[in-house]
Amino acid sequence: MSDHRLLGSDLAADPGFLLARARAVTSGAANARLAPLGLKVRQLSVLWLACQDPGPSQRELSEFLGLDPSQVVALVDELQRRGLVERRAGERDRRSRIIVATADGVRLLDRGLAAVRAAGDASFANLTDRERKTLTELLTKVAFG
Repeated sequence: MSDHRLLGSDLAADPGFLLARARAVTSGAANARLAPLGLKVRQLSVLWLACQDPGPSQRELSEFLGLDPSQVVALVDELQRRGLVERRAGERDRRSRIIVATADGVRLLDRGLAAVRAAGDASFANLTDRERKTLTELLTKVAFG
């Protein structure tokens, strides 16, 4: 654990602050590992979900990732420009846009996942496997109720 003089502050004991700081630390490490692939965590998240079958709609991406729809549009636009995803009409609602990974997108996802997993291993190195599992369970409760 860090030997920072402010670690004993009330702020350092606030769960919201700790979540935000942990996100900044882990996202920063993951973004650094993703940089050689021309990706950032948010782009990888969209690509990862686009590899699901069936792919998500833009609305589902927005809701699940907790992003404004305009942010999702920009992320999908960039991934589509790079040939990593396609927008397709939804089967049930032709007005809905389903995001589907291309073959190039699937290949890049594999490399991206290896990069973020390596970053995660480094970020969570101080935790046991059991602590990581518990942390994941607790964060899931916070994030999705």
